[in-house]
Amino acid sequence: MDTNKLKREAAERAVDGLRDGMAVGLGTGSTAYFVVESVGRRLREGSLRNIVGIPTSERTAEQARQVGIPLTTFEAHPALDVTVDGADEVSPDLTLVKGLGGALLREKIVAGASGRLIIVVDESKLVKKLGTKAPLPVEVVPFGWEVLPGKIRKLGADPVLRKTADGKPFLTDGHHFILDCRWPEGIGRPDAMELELKRIVGVVETGIFVGMATEVIVAGAGGVRTMKRS
Repeated sequence: MDTNKLKREAAERAVDGLRDGMAVGLGTGSTAYFVVESVGRRLREGSLRNIVGIPTSERTAEQARQVGIPLTTFEAHPALDVTVDGADEVSPDLTLVKGLGGALLREKIVAGASGRLIIVVDESKLVKKLGTKAPLPVEVVPFGWEVLPGKIRKLGADPVLRKTADGKPFLTDGHHFILDCRWPEGIGRPDAMELELKRIVGVVETGIFVGMATEVIVAGAGGVRTMKRS
């Protein structure tokens, strides 16, 4: 099936759950793009009213402005009703890998301020074990980043500095670098690995999201279904 069609179906199902007056975290990535598009369309049509959003990246902020979603701040809305975002991998217990779009730090801040985190994916993102399809993005400070790959290798990973098409280091919105890390057999205990990575001085954040997703909306050949955290 057309992957974009699946992503759009999942996005539309998630936006069906939004209500007038909500403060919403707006995710980043190819599936979240369709979420923002849908929210903007429904605001223009009047089927949703008084929605305000906090974007997880400058890219999403620009899209939100283009489609007519009013943006707010954490000063005005320190607690969000819900965030709708995508994911790069989803395990059976709804632990996530996020950050291939480069926005993992802001995504985790926004998700942590939300009453609910709804993840929208196509079925290709479902895995039995994290790290088996996508690398794990680890956001690091540029100063001294060269010492970090060696420390991360001691945890069993193969870290690679993310670069742009012209060969320069990719910069996040927070002006950090990203190390994309792969484990040959996947990530055995994501909760423990997150703690080990964050103990390394210079690591800002990881793309492991443990216990944050409240539900995952999955679109596939058999239709759209919802997985909920037990």
